Amino acid sequence: MLSEARAKVSHGLAMHLHADPFQMRNATPMVSFTFDDLPKSAATTGADLLEAHGARGTFYVSGGLVGAETPEWPTGDADDVLSLHRRGHEIGCHTFSHLRASDLDVASLANEIMRNRGYFRALDASIETDTFAYPYGYGSFGRKHQLKDQFQTCRSILPGVNSGAVDLQFLRAVPLIDGQMDRAGIERLFDEAETNNGWLIFYGHDVAEQPSRWGCSPALLNHALAAAARRKIPALTMAEALQCARA
Repeated sequence: MLSEARAKVSHGLAMHLHADPFQMRNATPMVSFTFDDLPKSAATTGADLLEAHGARGTFYVSGGLVGAETPEWPTGDADDVLSLHRRGHEIGCHTFSHLRASDLDVASLANEIMRNRGYFRALDASIETDTFAYPYGYGSFGRKHQLKDQFQTCRSILPGVNSGAVDLQFLRAVPLIDGQMDRAGIERLFDEAETNNGWLIFYGHDVAEQPSRWGCSPALLNHALAAAARRKIPALTMAEALQCARA
């Protein structure tokens, strides 16, 4: 109980105290599509939909979960990681064992990052993981400063559109999840991104006709991609969007 209370305090501090203040300088609104934990359907159906719209996504992968059995969805394997990389999608980092950053000390988090990067290098030495997403969305103020030295950005699940002055180690993101998002909500978010010249980041998991409670249908993903194209908002990986934000 005490550990959980400490984790919540650390997460709250991470939400409100910036570790890496940054002023966005992007010329136009942007959108990024991100997927966590490598469900097989995200690596196949999701990636195919992105590519049909000329877009690429960021897939946050825990090496320890690749090919593992889960009750939520069939999980992608090493070939799926390689396929995504070779098709131009970005491979991002979770912790290797999918442990919350708030539950790890300095040495443990460093080991998790090292193991994950080692896993990717063993698959293909050209896979570079420059972006991170907090497993379960649970941040840690103490670990933010450590992560700053390892990754260009860290994505949270704190809802909102990033604009103006942001914390690169706790970027806001919104769920692209059936039951939490609909087409009208997608349009409102794009409206906000256009009004504030913002960086809209979607996150989700599986992409299936009957998705898990953390996933979305192909139709919902396709609507978001079509909305971006209709508004001429570029759909970029996290690394690509950061480059534009620094322009």
